Amino acid sequence: MSLWPELASGEFTMSYVNAGGIRTRCLETGSGKDTLILLHGSGGHLEAYTRNVFAHGKHFKVYAIDMIGHGFTGKPDRPYQIDDYMDHLLAFMDAKGIKAAHLSGESLGGWVAAWTAIKRPERVLKLQLNTAGGLTANPEVMDRLRTLSMNAVKSPDRDAVKKRLEWLMHDKSHVSEDLVDMRYSIYTQPGFVKAMENIMCLQVMDIRRKNMITDDMLRTIKAQTQIIWTDHDPTGAVEVGERFAANIPNAKLHVMQGCGHWPQFEDAPTFNRLSLDFLTR
Repeated sequence: MSLWPELASGEFTMSYVNAGGIRTRCLETGSGKDTLILLHGSGGHLEAYTRNVFAHGKHFKVYAIDMIGHGFTGKPDRPYQIDDYMDHLLAFMDAKGIKAAHLSGESLGGWVAAWTAIKRPERVLKLQLNTAGGLTANPEVMDRLRTLSMNAVKSPDRDAVKKRLEWLMHDKSHVSEDLVDMRYSIYTQPGFVKAMENIMCLQVMDIRRKNMITDDMLRTIKAQTQIIWTDHDPTGAVEVGERFAANIPNAKLHVMQGCGHWPQFEDAPTFNRLSLDFLTR
């Protein structure tokens, strides 16, 4: 599951966009009428979607971006709350002239996508939430994520970076050496310790509670919605996915087997099929 052989199978551009003053890295592929934007999770980067961009690019104009503070995108020095991520996403859409797009987000990306569908429904076509955050505040999970993430950036240690990636996977063998290399190169950028502290603010209980999505908020979502969960997600049991589906009007839930927090990477054929069945229907 190496990154570059996967990317070598199709055509794409990698560029930087000025999104509201933030230099934003994005991968672009496809030429469909509608736009699909893929949003990664906490501490992640657009390479989370290397196994999905070309399958979706056959039907859509696809963008995978590094969100504010993440990857090689700009890192203003402030704690990143959900409004910050939404504002950055909307600034990216404005910079690209995108009035509305399908949003598919994993973990934090799902949280941001759902928040945008709630706060700015006119900017969202269909909504896909993949092991999304925002509904729960489990102190053990929050502490584990924060500890692994900070350990991975406080010292330039490939083993610590690998452990952070293995936390995402049910099958740890899916963590390839070039995936470790990519994240290592991101985590060892100058100033990334401070950036990770700003990213991890959502793992602080008082801040997280102010940003959480309520059931009542979910009930206001107008976009057609699909929930993808897994049987081994480390952030929450299937019941969390069921709660999303129960409260978002007419939402559908699919539970992928044998996957952890990155089903789009661990079982790309199944994820791509479920995603495209929904988005193209």
